[in-house]
This record gives sequence, C-alpha cells and structure tokens, in this order.
Amino acid sequence: MTKTIFVLIINISLLSGCAPFFSAINYSPSSKLIEISFSEEAPNSDYKFYYSDTLNNNYLRKLRHEYELDMITSIKTNEIDKIRAILHWANSQWEHNGFNTPSKSDALTILEEAKEGRQFRCVEYGIVASAGLNAIGIPSRVLSLKTRDVQKVKRGAGHVVTEAFSTQYDKWIFIDPQYDVMPTVNGVPLNAVEFQKAIFNDKESIELVNQDGLVAEDFSESYISWIGKYLYYFDVLFDQRVDYEIDYKTFEGKKKLMLVPLKADYPKIFQRKSKINYCIYTNAINDFYRDPRN
Repeated sequence: MTKTIFVLIINISLLSGCAPFFSAINYSPSSKLIEISFSEEAPNSDYKFYYSDTLNNNYLRKLRHEYELDMITSIKTNEIDKIRAILHWANSQWEHNGFNTPSKSDALTILEEAKEGRQFRCVEYGIVASAGLNAIGIPSRVLSLKTRDVQKVKRGAGHVVTEAFSTQYDKWIFIDPQYDVMPTVNGVPLNAVEFQKAIFNDKESIELVNQDGLVAEDFSESYISWIGKYLYYFDVLFDQRVDYEIDYKTFEGKKKLMLVPLKADYPKIFQRKSKINYCIYTNAINDFYRDPRN
C-alpha cells in the first residue's frame, strides 16, 4: 500500500525547534494525533512552584508602566478579555523569525530589541506574554510543547506558548501569542491538555478566539491541525519569577517539570542532538496543573 505524505509549507526552518509559520498543513502518518492520558493521583507535595509577587516586583512594575499595560487592559470588563488583550499586545510586538535570539531572555530585553527591528521565535512570544500577564496581576507561565517524535526528528519538534491562571474559571488556560489565539469549547477556554483532548475527540467543537472575537475559519482549521502534534509532552519551569537578577529555584537540580503521557517514553534527547537533562518527569496531571495561589 502506498502511503500519502502531506507537505507542510513553511517559510523558514527553525534551528531552535520552535514551530514554523504555516500556510497549509496536514499530518504525515508518522505524526498522526493519538489519544493520551495521565495519572489522576494526588500531587507530589515535594514539588514547589514559584511565581512573581506581581504587586511588589520592580521589574514587572517597569514593564507595566513602560508598555502601558494598564491602559491596554483598563477598558476590558473581565479577566478573560484582559488576557486576550495582553495576548494581542504580545503578538503585535514583532514579526516571527525562528533564527533570532535576544541578547538576554527576559521580556524587557526582548521588547527593547524588538523596537530596534529585531524579530524573534515562539520562545520570546511566550516569555513576553507571560511577563505581561504577570505584570497586570494574572499568574502566568511559559509552556514548552514537544512532539511524540521529539527524539527522532531533526527540527520542528517543539513550540512554546503561554498558560495563564484564570480565577474566573479556576483553571490554567492556553494562549499562543505567536499566532494570537486562545482555544475554547462552548465559550470556555482550554488548558493545553484539554486542547489536545478536544482536537482528538471533537475538533469541530473548538473555536479559536482573540481580542477581536472569533478567528477566521480557514486559519482556525489550519492551526488546529498543525498544533495537535505538539500537544504531547508539556514542560514548565519550577520557578516562573521574573527579574533582572534572581536566584532561580530548582528541584533536585532540575529546573523544569515535564508532564509525560502514561506509557510514553521519557524523552532524553531533543531533535537528535540536544540533551534533555533539565527535567523532572511526571505522569500525574495534578502535579502539572496546580493552583498557583496555593
């Protein structure tokens, strides 16, 4: 039997693994979306996560004032609208370029260099959106995504987005600032794992939204088809605080927690050559999706 191979049309190949911009996409057989599940056991009480004190953090205060984030969000009547406003703001700061990295990986540096005409990767969109949300008092974190074949492919095995904690819905929610989208089902925002499940089970129920409302249907369909393969491995920093200089916390010498589907391998290599030696691995979804207020 002859297998049909579909082609991903891209404008660049990314050295970082950060997902490239697409104009058309379908899956190849090797990247077909599969059902994944996680343990529901109680969270490991030894894991500690650290978030910025948004009221007393000088770095976030500077970000909020210099980029007028209070003004951007002041006319928004609820928390989700504020998140969508920061999502759009982060998306509009530069045009994506997967080859460039900033001189320092913090939001103020990235934004200053973007003013000078530099363009950056999905990684930097995630950092800026997360910092912007934290600056207006919404706990947020940078979320790294990895494909099921992360150890085997040469490139395109990763993407970086943002998750914000919504007190309105009492949950983490997924936003992708590179593409200015938030996935929802029946008007309710999804976290990354819920997004994957919705794509697998009933992707027609998903609506992508941004500050302007519903995203165009053709873009939405392409994005949903494309993002699915990245929703397999998920990892976040234990310490999400932001500052110019800070003593960042780790757990047993590892800086990240990776959520791994049940029965899946623990990936040790990224794109055939880079060691993944910075993660604690867990199959427990309750380890990963903790309330940052606790």
